[in-house]
Amino acid sequence: MNVKEAFDRSAQIYDRARRQLVPCFDDFYGTAIDRIPFAPADRFDVLDLGAGTGLFSSLVAEAFPLARFTLLDVSAEMLARARQRLAEREDRFTYLQRDFSQALPGQYDLVLSALAIHHLSDDDKRSLFARIFAALRPAGAFINADQVLGPTPALESAYDQAWLRQARALGVTDEDLLPAIERMKEDRTAPLEPQLAWLRDAGFREVDCWYKSYRFAVYSGSKG
Repeated sequence: MNVKEAFDRSAQIYDRARRQLVPCFDDFYGTAIDRIPFAPADRFDVLDLGAGTGLFSSLVAEAFPLARFTLLDVSAEMLARARQRLAEREDRFTYLQRDFSQALPGQYDLVLSALAIHHLSDDDKRSLFARIFAALRPAGAFINADQVLGPTPALESAYDQAWLRQARALGVTDEDLLPAIERMKEDRTAPLEPQLAWLRDAGFREVDCWYKSYRFAVYSGSKG
């Protein structure tokens, strides 16, 4: 099963256990939103890569009511769920079914991604970071909220054990946990430090990690 097939199959239940499968949900997404370098009254254009069911875009849209969004995802089923989620604010959202390992459309003030880029190989991550840099306007920024690989096998094992322990403590059921584990077979995570270096290599400035809880990390870079 490839990534598209995995997410097409899980689209209907994908959000049902988000807060259990991302145990640090509030801090994870909250930090990513806090790092957006605009004021709530600003108008700006956002590209959400691997937008899935539109969860991240919906949270950002609530905080920035004048922002306009392009949601890009390889899964038509996921984008259909996003359309349902965002139907009441339809005029602010555009949807593109596309693989973000290919060319990116348009120019943006902000590129976001959550729990998506870790599906790419390391070489494809580096290539994507360069294309994100090119797609940003001069004062633009990129914020990624994603899963990272432990820098050693022992630490990766600790990440995995902590995730399972925390998810179960929050009440996740096998009905939601087992499909998530199946989807994770398509993961191609990379350690945090190389990814920060790849952003710098692509031309980004002010690169930093703003939040990390085991495998969940939020990092960013600016173009200007």
